[in-house]
Amino acid sequence: MRLGRLLFAAALALVLHRSEAAAPVPRVVTVQPSAAEVPANLLRISITFAAPVATAVLPRLALAYAGGRPLPEPFLEQELWSPSGKILTVLLHPGRVKSGLVAREELGPVLAAGDDIVLTLDGRTIQRWQVRAEDRCGPVAAAWKLAPVRAGSRDALVVTLDGAIDGRDAGYLAIADGQHRRVEGRVQLKDGERVWTFTPRRPWRKSEYQLLVRATLEDPAGNRLGGHFETALGESPAPVADVSIAFAPVR
Repeated sequence: MRLGRLLFAAALALVLHRSEAAAPVPRVVTVQPSAAEVPANLLRISITFAAPVATAVLPRLALAYAGGRPLPEPFLEQELWSPSGKILTVLLHPGRVKSGLVAREELGPVLAAGDDIVLTLDGRTIQRWQVRAEDRCGPVAAAWKLAPVRAGSRDALVVTLDGAIDGRDAGYLAIADGQHRRVEGRVQLKDGERVWTFTPRRPWRKSEYQLLVRATLEDPAGNRLGGHFETALGESPAPVADVSIAFAPVR
């Protein structure tokens, strides 16, 4: 009798596990990077769902070549969720992204320039990328271009970046007024995370403002503003500092 109960409990647990694994997840809203191309040393992928997710997602994700052949063991076995439970960030295995590490030497890099790859969830394609050469440079704020805004208007400040930044880093840029107070407004990343926009809650004043950029801002390959993900073994990361870019609305 006791053995029968144990067998029943084991069977019930298996059914519940399979039901949970098969339970549908909410609709995917966005996948970042959202551009058509990614660097071969891509480090992060973020998926935004329409509602909080109550089940594990990583076992249901896969990276595959466009022809359908899966890439072996591409992800670090860890799910990073936003406080809302709607945004999942997964890492391509860092040991295979960064050169000189054991995992890369034994398994090779996850991606290679020239690959056409797809990201699938439950076997359904949710994003497609062309893989280009590795990017080891990182964001360069001095190369960014700020479009003019008009004093007295609520024009969106459009900042064209020198390349894509990580899709979760939109809040790493902010606007401060002449008294060093943060200006309230709405931020967005557009054009494959290559353009950052800020729409102020109140009209721009005829005054000087600052675009503030945190030093920890990163690109999709993990390169930071003033620092790089790829550093030689034993090499200390270069010191980084926040960046401030002055601008003033025009009449």
